[in-house]
Amino acid sequence: MKPKVLVIVGPTAVGKTDLSIKLAQHFDGEIISGDSMQVYRHLDIGTAKVTPAERQDVPHFLIDERDVQETFTVADFVERASVLITQIGQRQHLPIIVGGTGFYLQALLTGLKLGTPANTAFRTHWQQLAVTNGNQWVWQQLAERDTLAAQKIPAGNVRRVIRALEVYETTGHSIEQQEDHPNRYNALAVGLNTERAQLYNRINQRVDVMMQSGLENEARWLYEQGGPSLQAGHGIGYKEFFPYFNHDITLTTAVESLKQNSRHYAKRQLTWFRHQMAVSWYDLVNQPAELGQIEVQTADWLGSKA
Repeated sequence: MKPKVLVIVGPTAVGKTDLSIKLAQHFDGEIISGDSMQVYRHLDIGTAKVTPAERQDVPHFLIDERDVQETFTVADFVERASVLITQIGQRQHLPIIVGGTGFYLQALLTGLKLGTPANTAFRTHWQQLAVTNGNQWVWQQLAERDTLAAQKIPAGNVRRVIRALEVYETTGHSIEQQEDHPNRYNALAVGLNTERAQLYNRINQRVDVMMQSGLENEARWLYEQGGPSLQAGHGIGYKEFFPYFNHDITLTTAVESLKQNSRHYAKRQLTWFRHQMAVSWYDLVNQPAELGQIEVQTADWLGSKA
């Protein structure tokens, strides 16, 4: 019998954290972060990391497990999350994965082959080239070697571009030609979304709250640790401030860039989930009573009463 895993997905600012805690309390769940940035210590505000007070005694994992100088790959996520799912199941609790990093979730749930072990020197070299020559230049190097991967990986996702280069360099084959395996888990995916204009307004407001909470100082700290040369420095919420710290743009421009990038990322998240995963969608922003429907659906899937 495949282990059961509840997955909560959706764009930022739609209430995934609040829902995950309510469902964890209702169904004896433990939460695994599926966000590629929340794994880093000290990056709290820009990642909208759940606070100790918000956790309400619900166990949380894959939060604050890496220093910002370290990398955290999709292979690392799959390895850690797989172990956690087994351990949570052995405690007779429900594993709940919460996050918006779709590729991480797909790799975990489908057993996607992830190719070669990480080559830190290779990645550092290409990350430095990206800083020097730009993301588009690095993407062009991929396009010249691996057309299939370049067609599917946008230039802005420099981490995946570099990973694709690494796999091609090591194996001689495209990362896109690696075989997926049958689903390893019995997963129920619940998605949260709301009307687009409302979503974008909530994202803008969240950025304003982050700024009031000290995001600029958090981003400056990351910049001083190495900024653009770090994997953690490529995350939305931080990279937008680096040109400001370099005196190339104003703070107002940096904040507007963050809002725009966050809105664009939300749109990409929704597109990805709609095409890559079977998701039951709900709007708890406008229809909070739909929480009851989510609980009933989850209980039916678990074979228990809501």
